[in-house]
Amino acid sequence: MKLWEKGINPEPSVIEFTAGKDRETDLVLAVWDIIGSMAHAIMLEKAALISSDEKDGLLKTLYSLFLKAEEGNLAIEDDMEDIHSQVEKELSSVLGSTGKKIHTGRSRNDQVLLDIRLFTRAETDKLAFMTATLFNRLQTLSEEHKSVLLPGYTHMQPAMVSSFGLWFGAYAECLTDDILLLAGARELNNQNPLGTAAGYGTTLPIDRELTSELLEFANPLYNSAYASLSRGKIEMATASALASVAQTLSRLSMDICVFMSAEYRFVDFPDEFVTGSSIMPQKRNPDVFELIRAKSNLIQTLPGQIASVTSNLLSGYNRDLQLLKQLIFNAFNELEECVEIMLLMLNNIKLRTGITESPLYNTIFSTEEVNRLVLKGIPFRDAYRIVADMVKNSSFTRTTLNDYVHEGSIGNLCNNEIAEIFHRRMEGFRNSSASELAEKMMKHVKS
Repeated sequence: MKLWEKGINPEPSVIEFTAGKDRETDLVLAVWDIIGSMAHAIMLEKAALISSDEKDGLLKTLYSLFLKAEEGNLAIEDDMEDIHSQVEKELSSVLGSTGKKIHTGRSRNDQVLLDIRLFTRAETDKLAFMTATLFNRLQTLSEEHKSVLLPGYTHMQPAMVSSFGLWFGAYAECLTDDILLLAGARELNNQNPLGTAAGYGTTLPIDRELTSELLEFANPLYNSAYASLSRGKIEMATASALASVAQTLSRLSMDICVFMSAEYRFVDFPDEFVTGSSIMPQKRNPDVFELIRAKSNLIQTLPGQIASVTSNLLSGYNRDLQLLKQLIFNAFNELEECVEIMLLMLNNIKLRTGITESPLYNTIFSTEEVNRLVLKGIPFRDAYRIVADMVKNSSFTRTTLNDYVHEGSIGNLCNNEIAEIFHRRMEGFRNSSASELAEKMMKHVKS
């Protein structure tokens, strides 16, 4: 069944090509499509477009479909074009003509806009809370190992004294900025497109404030024409936030790959967390981190892919936008897996101590020697040249490490301040489920 059929049999090849993978991808959206229909049914009754009994029948049938979808038992039949068609067919088979009223005052355009926003909002919340767990682990490692010194690198050369506390803490603060981008993407998503229909509204007396309240949106997406324009823009904002988290994971993974190498040996993992070679008995490979790096790098291309699809589209709906769904679904899935496995690995990381005792790293203390001379009253540039000459003629010997007291240095990590910022930025996320939203809708059924 095609909701747009007008008595003409469509060419099967055209239908197959234009539907693409919608039957598969729409199953991801099934619970959200049903919840959106529940809110719509409640609104239709309030607007006197259906009766109270019709509303109750729709809600009860939709809730049974919701439970079926949650259990993974709702299928989109071969002759159905998408989840919207399947839900309407299911309603009509149970409720007859009442089921056919569910599409009153809306289009598949605002339906899919709504489904994607509800899905993306929920997945953004899920990713944010997963990221918070990773953040907490990094901060814990930072505090536990803040006194373990580590060479700091610039241009891939030993540069200055660092610490595991500073290194772990750097990635924790990196996630703090990633969360800000995720929060921004969530706020953009948290506007209700339902009721904008095909992008030009409807003459029916619908109540968009009511559906916004029911679906826990901050407000309606007011301009009907902008609803269509927003598709692609919202995905771009979300993709940029996901890419930011992915960049953090990618760079941390690269650090660990290098730090695990025989030349560095700064970190290690138990044998059960590394892989080996079929021919070289000595190999201990960081495959997990290599795959996190690769997957994260692919996710970082997502904003460019979305821009390629949307950058030259005319206003109003265009079928090109169909391709965005799978891109976003895949990105959330891959990134959540990467965060989860990164957390597992960091829960089992082993750190080497005494690294900077090696003569190889003597010169990373040269800046501290410059600063020691400065504290004696020698101008910085003169002190710099004195120590540079010592390094050049190999007469420099490691000196004592001066105290680092300023904010954000190895002696003053400011982890508490960073945590305060992170938790403040987490305030906009909600740990609610689709089930809770569906059950809220069922309270509108007459007892």
